[in-house]
Formats: sequence, C-alpha cells, structure tokens
Amino acid sequence: MDTSPATDEAAPWQDTRLSPAERAAALVPLMTLEEKVAQLVGVWVGADASGGGVAPHQSDMTGPPGELEWNEVIRHGLGQLTRPFGTAPVDPVAGARSLAASQEQITAASRFGIPAQVHEECLTGFAAWKATVYPAPLSWGASFDPELVEEVAGQVGRTLRAAGVHQGLAPVVDVTRDYRWGRTEETIGEDPYLVGTIGAAYVRGIEGAGVVATLKHFAGYAASRGGRNLAPVAMGRRELADTVLPPFEMALRLGGARSVMNSYAEIDGLPVAADEELLTGLLRGDWGFSGTLVSDYFAIRFLERLHGVAADGGDAARLALRAGIDVELPTVDTFGAPLIEAVKAGEIDEALIDRALHRVLTQKAELGLLDADWKALPEDVQGLRLDDETGQDLALRLARESAVLLRNTGGILPLAAGRRVALVGPVADDPMAMLGCYTFPAHVGPHPEHGLGVDIPSLREALGGMVPDLTYTKGCDITGDDISGIAAAAAAAAEADVCVLAVGDRAGLFGRGTSGEGCDATDLRLPGVQPELVRAVLATGTPVVLVLLAGRPYALDADADAAAAVVYGFFPGQRGGQAVAEVLTGAVDPSGRLPVSVPRDAGGLPSTYLSPPLGRRSEVSSVDPTPAYPFGHGLGYTTFEWSEAGVRGPAEWPVDGEVTVEITVRNTGSRPGTEVVQLYLHDPIAQATRPVVRLVGYVRVPLEPGRTARVSFTVPADVTSFTGARGRRIVEPGDVELRFGRSSAETAATVPLRLTGAEREVGHDRKLLATAGVTAEGAG
Repeated sequence: MDTSPATDEAAPWQDTRLSPAERAAALVPLMTLEEKVAQLVGVWVGADASGGGVAPHQSDMTGPPGELEWNEVIRHGLGQLTRPFGTAPVDPVAGARSLAASQEQITAASRFGIPAQVHEECLTGFAAWKATVYPAPLSWGASFDPELVEEVAGQVGRTLRAAGVHQGLAPVVDVTRDYRWGRTEETIGEDPYLVGTIGAAYVRGIEGAGVVATLKHFAGYAASRGGRNLAPVAMGRRELADTVLPPFEMALRLGGARSVMNSYAEIDGLPVAADEELLTGLLRGDWGFSGTLVSDYFAIRFLERLHGVAADGGDAARLALRAGIDVELPTVDTFGAPLIEAVKAGEIDEALIDRALHRVLTQKAELGLLDADWKALPEDVQGLRLDDETGQDLALRLARESAVLLRNTGGILPLAAGRRVALVGPVADDPMAMLGCYTFPAHVGPHPEHGLGVDIPSLREALGGMVPDLTYTKGCDITGDDISGIAAAAAAAAEADVCVLAVGDRAGLFGRGTSGEGCDATDLRLPGVQPELVRAVLATGTPVVLVLLAGRPYALDADADAAAAVVYGFFPGQRGGQAVAEVLTGAVDPSGRLPVSVPRDAGGLPSTYLSPPLGRRSEVSSVDPTPAYPFGHGLGYTTFEWSEAGVRGPAEWPVDGEVTVEITVRNTGSRPGTEVVQLYLHDPIAQATRPVVRLVGYVRVPLEPGRTARVSFTVPADVTSFTGARGRRIVEPGDVELRFGRSSAETAATVPLRLTGAEREVGHDRKLLATAGVTAEGAG
C-alpha cells in the first residue's frame, strides 16, 4: 500500500480533497463481496466464553478461544475491533502498542489496507484498567449541569483518542420508565428534556474530541415489562414519540452523534433490530441521520435465538440489514458466512450490503482511516495516562454537584465539630459502592491480582480524614440474610451523638450485583437485610443521617421518616467518597437534584412524575403513587427566596413564536449556595392527555449570601408540542402555564399564558430548547 500523502495519482478513496462520502463511493465498487462484508463486522479478541460475561448470552454466542483464527478473520479486512482495552486488565501503554500492532496486521493482510475502527465502552469514563472512573449517568442528571457533563465527556474522548480508540459506546439516552430495571443506573433520569439536554452535552464532549459517540439504545429499551431486561415493551405511539424519542433527537441535532445502537427490545411484537420503519423510515428518512447504526452485542443473532422472527443466521442478517443496521457487534457471526451464503443464493440483495458499507467507509474516511498517511501508533504513546489530575478533578466536581440532600431536620447537617459519629452500613467501607456496572472494575472484574487500577477511597476512608471521632461497624452485607451484625451496629449507633448509616447497591451484571445490566429487582426495597439494619439503627433514638449509594431510587417509607437527614448518591465514581464526606461535613454545599423520583412504596409500579391526572393519587384507586421525594427535589445548607415572577411582554404566546418568563432569586442564608431553578409546563386542556407538569427548562444559579439574580427562560412554542389526536406532533392553541419550580411537585410561582393562532404541525426541525439566562443584580 502506498503510504504517501494523497496526490493526483492517488486512489480516489484516499484523496482527502474529496468528501468522505465521495471517497467511500469510489471504494465500494472495487471490493469483492467478502471484502465488503468484512467491513460490516467486529471481532472481539479475548472475550470470555466461560459464562461470566459482560453481554447477554455471551457464553452461548462466543466460541472457544482460537475458533476464529485471527489471520483468517482479517484476510479480507476488518470493520471493527471490539474493546481491546475493556476485556481484561492491560497496562495502557502496552495496550496501545498491542492495538497498533494489531492494526498493522489488519492493514497488511487485506488488499486495501483499511484499519479497523476501534470501539470501547465509555459510560462512566473509558472502561479500561487504570482509567478515571466518573460518576454514573444518574449522577449526570442529578447535577443538572450540562456544561460540566460536556467537560467530563471531552476529557473522556481525549483519553480514548490518545489510546487509539475511535468510537465510544455512550451515552445512554433511554428515559427511565421503571426503576426496577437494573440498567436504571445507566440512564440520566426519568424526564426526556433532562435526558436530552444532558445526553447532548455528553455527545458534544465526545465528538468534540474526535471520537464517534454512540446513542443507546434506540429505542424503548427502558420501558420493558416489569422492569425486566430484554422483556417485551408494550408502548403506544404517543409514549414513544413524546417521551422516548425526544432525547435521541436532541442528542443527534444538538450533540452531533455519528452512531446509534439499536435496542434489544421488541415494541408491540416487533424487535427493533428488524424494525425498518423505526431504523430507516424514522431515523434516516424523517430525521436525516447519515451516520452508522451498530447492533447491540449479539442483537442480530437474537432475532433467531430469542425473538423467533428469523429462521437462521442468514435470515437474521437479512432482517437486520433491511431494517438499517450497518455493523454487527461485538464479533463476526450472522454478517459473516451466513450473510455471504445468503447473498450468493440470491436471498439477500447485495445492494443492502453496499448501502451499509458506504456508511461505514464514509465514517472511516471522516476518522482519517482511509488516509494514505494514517499511522497505527498514537503520538506520545509512551506518556499515555488514562487517570490524570484533570480527570480526577472533573470526577470530583461532578460527584460534588450530583450529591442530593433530600432531608435535613434540625440542622443535623453539616456534622458539627466535636461530635461522636458512628459510621454504619455495608457500603460505608466498600470502594465498589462508588462504581456503576459499566466501570471497568465492576464490568470486567474481579481481577484480584491486578487490583482496581485506580485509587477509590471509600466513604469511611474519606470521612475518617474529616471527622476525628469516627467509629465504624458494618452491620450486614449488601445481600444475603445474615442479621448477626445488626445488633452491634445498633449498639454503636446508640453510643454516638450522630450515626451516618450508609446503605445501597453493589453494581454487577446478570445477577452478579443488585444493580446493573441483568440485575433487575422485583420491588424497590433495599437489597438483603438492609431494611432491618435501617429499622434497628433508627430505633436507637440517635439522630441518623441516612446515606444511600445506589443505582436506582429505593423506596423510603414511613420508617425512613425517622431519619434526621437523607443524602443520595448515584454511584458517584472514584472520588465519590470524598464528595459525599464533604457534603456531610459542610465543606461542600449540596446542590444536586433528583433525576428520578424516590418512591414511598416499594410496590405500585411503574410510576414516574410524567403522569396525567389519573396517573397520580385519585379517589378511584386505593394505591397512592405520590413519591417520598419528587423529581427535581434537593436541598442545600442555605436558603433562597424566589419573587417577582412574570412574563416579559404580553401574555399571548404565538404558536409559532416564543415567550420569555423571569423570576428573581436571592440567597437569604449565611452561606454560598447554588439554587437550581426549574421551569415546568402545565397544559390543563389538550386533545390528548398530558402530564400534569413536564420539565421545559432549568439552570443552576450560584449565589453568595445576600446576592440576587434575575433568571429568565425564553421558551419556543415548539417546546409545548405533543402528539395530537390524529397522530401528528402539534402545537395546540389554548391556555397553558409556565411554572417556576423547586421541584416537579413544589411550585414557587406560576405564569399563566395563552398560546394563540391556529393549530400548527411541527416536525423534526422544530425548536427543542428553552434558553436560560442569569443576570446578577447584586445584594437584595
């Protein structure tokens, strides 16, 4: 292969003066069927076939070591390399050199010398040994801070790029619909506006670093029946259009994601991996998406094995290609020999392969992988560090902003100096309690001989450095039925001035944890005998600060009302212990807000705040779904006064225009603090039932004591749109309210408005965002 820069004599597909699409179009007709198909598959080297895998049915889908001979696999080229850093512990520098060597073999083995596109998981940072572990996505949502999330993602993207990785399998922009689902921890929250704005910010960070962001899981995955992983989804078109799809639209239009991964789920009997109307008609036709659509791991074979809609591998490949999937991950299977045989037998049109191939090669051209001067080894590989001071600082900042103070009676927090503090609970001295299931230690581990790879202080370690008179008693395990340690824990609490009781989850996969992929729950009680521990400690009469470190919201019933304070952390990452300790001691003022409601009852599910009137407490049902703490709730250590709410200009709001509403916020306390001003839409009369309120804007407002700010939101009428009675998205004229809220359930001020004009149909090009502004006004 000629490795000189592109010239007039260079092959057109190597000519950087042409557009990526033109270069791809020049290469497609030169390739044999086998060379084409090779670009549509990944290879997962080193995948575990023992049954302790990291993907559904991995032990069934991954053959024994050596079954796929490397030289045979790459002789026609290779589309993707699957997780060379994320499959087993590997030193970063050695891993980058090994990856470069593999790429050199791939380019040397095939006729066109095209490198593989390398992908890795990056939901909580680069999922590799010795890489910074950031807070889980529910923490992103709890921060209500897209700017910080974008900064975090930018650092993650630069780290991936420095190691030779081209594509990250994140973010998850599924909207949580049932908290029992084990993958709730991977979602950003239960509101599509929050998920979409935060998800788009993560995409901008990843893409801004030159790495392809992959939106997961298109679409409906989080709405599975009973919160069970891969279970069928029973969903109407309005729920799909108005709740599930908008975050994907936002992440594509506002973030610029270049890849999408299909959902494993079926919607109304049709598996998404075979849904041509959704993957091609909507995603590419209506929305204009031109990037790559990659399969979730083994999802194409699942059309045969799990869904029963394909007769064999070739039939599954036909359905997936026709639907619009371009690349089979994680490793070559149905898009290998079964696809080639089906094409040669006339069962699959080769034009479908060419369509997918053009998209794949276009993206490779965008990434520089078709350039004649491409180099396998990244620059400065010898100095490669995946966990540096910049990453650690960002992880700490996000963990601090995402800690949510739910309750604080009697000013028990911050912990006063000189008090005897008993630290109790199974997650109090467990570094793994800080980590979600897509962190390397939880996802791939355990590898005791290698350790965690990064320093992860537990809550005990962090709090012990701030509270001199601290005792610790475990009390019980996260799971199991052993209650023998509860009495000692209660005794320790009884002897203290304050007890910090830390309970929650341990992330894992497929039943190896209490939260995570395949770790679904039958109800929302704390796992194991932790409820008994909570009751025993509360019964001592010692003031209790209940700390939850978890991947889902657990029910806080009447027992928890006896807690003096409640703090929630959603798998806050490697610096989460420090962040929570700083919140408890007052070194940091808590400013997180709930991205999911915290239920009062462990049953009566599913229920989120996005409910029409009859989805809430009513006289026609004996079940009260009112949460213990609503979406958007969160306290701090100072107080804020909200006043002078109003509309800037007339209260008439054209259906094709925008309106600006504003409110004054003043810090009336003695400490600096951050208020999160939330804006909700209430549409009292509509042609289809609507949520009582839904989020349409938010902004963080940091204020020093006595200082005041004027907060404004300019809201396009398009943001009020919904799927009307005839199945089209409309802006409907009529009376509405914009409500300034401290949470979805606590309204500080209401601005009545009237949408004027004729009913207006809107599409994918509608305006998606309200614009927030904060103007400092000095002392109040």
